[in-house]
Amino acid sequence: MTYPFRNKEVSWLSFNERVLQEASDRSVPLIERVRFLGIYSSNQDEFFRVRVATLHRLARLGKKGKKLLGHDPRAVITELKHIILRQQEMFQGIYRQLVDELATEGIHVIDETALTLEQGESVRSYFRQQVRSKLTPLMVGEKTRFPELKDKSIYLATRLRTRRPKVDRYALIEVPTPALSRFLILPQIDSQQYVILLEDVIRYNLKDIFALFKFESIESHLIKLTRDAELDIDDDVTESYLRKVVKSVKGRKEGDPVRFVYDREISSELLDLIGRKLRLRGEDSMVPGGRTHNFKDFIDFPQIGDRSLLYPKVEPVPVRALEQGRSILASMREREFLLHFPYESFDYVIDLLREAAIDPKVTEIKVTLYRVARHSGVANALVNAARNGKEVTAIIELQARFDEETNVALANQLQEEGAQVIFGVPGLKVHAKVGLILREEKGKLARYAFLGTGNLNEDTGKLYSDHCLFTTDRRLTREVDAVFDFLQDNYRVPTFKHLVVAPFTFRERMVELVQAEIKNAQKGKKAAIDLKLNNLTDPDMIGLLYDAAEAGVHVRLNVRGMYSVLPHTLEHQKNIEGIGIIDRVLEHTRLFVFHNGGDEKMFLSSGDWMTRNLDRRVEVTFPVYDKKLRRELKALLDIQWQDNVKARALDADLTNRYRPRTGKAVRAQSAFYDYLRSRSEGKPEVDDDAEGEHAQALA
Repeated sequence: MTYPFRNKEVSWLSFNERVLQEASDRSVPLIERVRFLGIYSSNQDEFFRVRVATLHRLARLGKKGKKLLGHDPRAVITELKHIILRQQEMFQGIYRQLVDELATEGIHVIDETALTLEQGESVRSYFRQQVRSKLTPLMVGEKTRFPELKDKSIYLATRLRTRRPKVDRYALIEVPTPALSRFLILPQIDSQQYVILLEDVIRYNLKDIFALFKFESIESHLIKLTRDAELDIDDDVTESYLRKVVKSVKGRKEGDPVRFVYDREISSELLDLIGRKLRLRGEDSMVPGGRTHNFKDFIDFPQIGDRSLLYPKVEPVPVRALEQGRSILASMREREFLLHFPYESFDYVIDLLREAAIDPKVTEIKVTLYRVARHSGVANALVNAARNGKEVTAIIELQARFDEETNVALANQLQEEGAQVIFGVPGLKVHAKVGLILREEKGKLARYAFLGTGNLNEDTGKLYSDHCLFTTDRRLTREVDAVFDFLQDNYRVPTFKHLVVAPFTFRERMVELVQAEIKNAQKGKKAAIDLKLNNLTDPDMIGLLYDAAEAGVHVRLNVRGMYSVLPHTLEHQKNIEGIGIIDRVLEHTRLFVFHNGGDEKMFLSSGDWMTRNLDRRVEVTFPVYDKKLRRELKALLDIQWQDNVKARALDADLTNRYRPRTGKAVRAQSAFYDYLRSRSEGKPEVDDDAEGEHAQALA
């Protein structure tokens, strides 16, 4: 039977609307709400650079593009624009609301028209000392060559009006946000604080910039261009893979325009001139907005005002057995550890690598690297290991989107220190998050492995919820070694008994596990599936979940992002439920639990249930065998399912309604932090009977 599923791009916009909801949620501290506007804007920028750009490419392929997508790409683009325009209105309304609320807290976001004489002098002084030297106004006209507008930048499109419109002059000024903060904090007046945006600093000084010309007035409006950011890597066998990626990243800067955002107050003459010069393709590319663009910069809104306007600082829960003063490798020989980021510190991963780098008995370190931190402690540990004579192997994915240049630099750095660097697998992105340490012990090589759901990145380790398993379990460590054998020699495809590795067995194994639940349900046995994912879009896997629900399997789906499930056509649609949680921490864990007739199967994974993860990437899904660690993960799942503060019901209409609050308020992220803190302080853990509570609820 063929079941319907939702277009993933439409579902992605629904996810980003949940982010936008956080900006309007009065329970979130005020400045954090401003930052959620920035997160929403940054997400949308990437959406246009990648997803909308891909739809435009598919649209140009005609019938072939429609077949590849499963939908008419032009119809999808039209639907997306309607949703985006609606969200844009919501966004502008929330921004105005936040500006008003900031003012009630004594923080005033003002423009150049609201400056006092003293503030004007301060702005003029800052402009002359810091801004003016970084500006290069570009004069444009019908006969002049239009400059290549940079992606991610904003420009002041300026018109110098005269008494004779035909001799009006036009110019573009790039707002130098890469070099200067978007926000200038002005001197306080009494207890009141004032913030002005960098483009308004420039607007205040436009007459000085164009003093050469005679004009009656100046019109100046922000514009922003978003370009196609997908890489085009050719098949020229004479070029190295590294050189191809570098060349393709440079070509991204000249990608086709996919979105042009402009101040809706701009004059038609100036808008028409820019549209013609940019050769914008129809209205699909043009999005009217407000006075301010590039709200992604608002992620870094100044930390001013009362501390209550920010989230309170939360210290990571210590893992006592891994604290400084004791060997992590020795601790791993005694037991497994499952780290929960950011509730527990990512520093333990760096400490493990640092220890391995100086341990005289460690001979090899192998890691997969997809995205690393800007100032990476992981990279430093690997460099030191190579300098100390360890054999270091780094599998670096050069096509980690928007991190290509960082990864090229990292590869060069490691190679200079003598490490072996391997650039992924031809035709496959290496998205697995695994590492292996080999150590000489009693004349043999002992293996220490770490397997994760997120990147080896201490920056995102503070912001994303992820898990990392430290283990010496031979069932797992031998197969992690086999994964690296394949990555180093792509002709050696091993057989895996415990790990589930894409693109070899990920889809096949997940299908087997779902089908086993279906068979148990058909026999009248208890059957349940719990999936926690970032994205659920693969049509075949969704169809299989529909079959499971129809058979009587209780399917719980906890999905943060894209969610293509449409169960409303099912006879037993109540058997399949979906929630999505957006809160302070980005939900990033992939966790799968199958009831399996009472012999529960539990896995953590680097991959979502998307076609690319199942079939076109190297992903590692790993079982959790330790009973104590399984209890922790079950506690996480059950706490999240009880969330009635930040969980939204994922329904067929994408309404993003908060789940009804009945009884005590449960905010999952806070509750799980408290759970881990109690465990760390030695308080009694949830007893073994609690592990069966979910099963009892299903009976």
